[in-house]
Amino acid sequence: MGSRSALIVLVTLGNRTRRDPIEGRGASRGENRRRETRERTLSLTNLSTKRQRIAELARSKRGAALSTLHHVIDLEWMKEAFRLTRKDGAPGIDGVTAAEYAENLEANLLDLLDRIKSGRYQAPPVRRAYIPKADGSRRPLGLPTFEDKVAQRAIVMVLELIYEQDFLPCSYGFRPGRSAHQALHALRTGFMSHGLRWVIDLDIVKYFDSISHSHLRSFLDQRVTDGVIRRMIDKWLKAGVLEDGRLSHANTGSPQGGVISPLLANIVLHHVLDEWFESEVRPRLKGRCTLVRYADDAVLAFEVRLDAERVLAALGKRLGRYELALHPAKTRFVDFRFKRPGGQTHPKTDGTTFTFLGFCHVWGKSQKGKDVVRQVTGKDRYARALAAVSAWCRDNRHKLIPEQHTHLVAMMRGHYAYYGISGNSRRLSWYADTVPRIWQKWLARRGSRFPWDRFKDLLKRHPLPAARIVHHYSAVSEALP
Repeated sequence: MGSRSALIVLVTLGNRTRRDPIEGRGASRGENRRRETRERTLSLTNLSTKRQRIAELARSKRGAALSTLHHVIDLEWMKEAFRLTRKDGAPGIDGVTAAEYAENLEANLLDLLDRIKSGRYQAPPVRRAYIPKADGSRRPLGLPTFEDKVAQRAIVMVLELIYEQDFLPCSYGFRPGRSAHQALHALRTGFMSHGLRWVIDLDIVKYFDSISHSHLRSFLDQRVTDGVIRRMIDKWLKAGVLEDGRLSHANTGSPQGGVISPLLANIVLHHVLDEWFESEVRPRLKGRCTLVRYADDAVLAFEVRLDAERVLAALGKRLGRYELALHPAKTRFVDFRFKRPGGQTHPKTDGTTFTFLGFCHVWGKSQKGKDVVRQVTGKDRYARALAAVSAWCRDNRHKLIPEQHTHLVAMMRGHYAYYGISGNSRRLSWYADTVPRIWQKWLARRGSRFPWDRFKDLLKRHPLPAARIVHHYSAVSEALP
């Protein structure tokens, strides 16, 4: 099975131990179920109490390093980490799936807990895979073993409680209770209610691969010095990547795909960008401004053009201090005024629209004739969504119609769940009109004719969901911080 960190304790049905009933051997199944429910409720209560204590400690000692945290990690904590870990991901280098790990869950978690606290845990290398990006390049993805994901989740559960007391409101990515739609709403509010008209669409070159380990450790030193937790983080940073049978190690980067990677990435940008912007940049500007960041995707918006130019000039130097760099082609300075003298963009800018979190931001007219910011599905995201539908219909056209219908309904509802925001009705309608045509095209290539009239009858029996707005923006103005 590989290293001890990948140990799975196998057990046959005959070796399983049975729990004694709460009162003698004759207790009913109902009594056993009630007992297990009470135990589960107690465990959740204990977890909640531990979480509250850590959060209160971090809140009461802002700016201080916390050195005794690992004592909260026990079997109940590990069980919750297992519950929160995705079970449908691809396996790591050991090939062990979530189902196999769960066959003897308690023994596996106890063994994992012992290795974490004793220092014997060996972080296995991540398996390297690649996923396509919108620009045609490939994004590297690290695939940890399932057990490693559980271990990472257990540590993340501790770190989140501390850093949620520190992270600023401008950060939305990979944080509990925060979402991409909240980030989009905050940005739109800045344009609509606070007169922000000049935009820096920021892109950091290969951010997740460029995170400096030394700078990350120095940031962690300011808040977390617990030996067990820091030792685990160091092991993950040094675990290495296995690709095509070759093991490689790097002095920078946090492999994408790991459970802990987004949190470590947020910690770095919290210090490098968020705090810098709020404490050093904002007080020096003439007009209003805002920063909206989702992981490494960030937009800065300004009321005054000179403010935006000064910040753009300083951004590269600021990132360079921490061994990061702005992407020269993808970082853009945007003239986002809805009324421009002579209809011309400012010569120092790179256009009048920008894309953030899959939505193209553009000025338009409301039904009442007012100028409004529209966030519409980006062209590349729209094309990618339709390409995914076409690829699935092509590969599965010989399946039964009810099976195809069920999957397409799920795809369309997923699309509406993300892109269904106020002002995006037209792109949603295009999508809703195009998906049936794609389905009909591939049904017609199953070896027999499938004309449109016949397909319309099929849609009456198996209707596809209509376009709908899921996220409605309120008209309430919110003050900028």
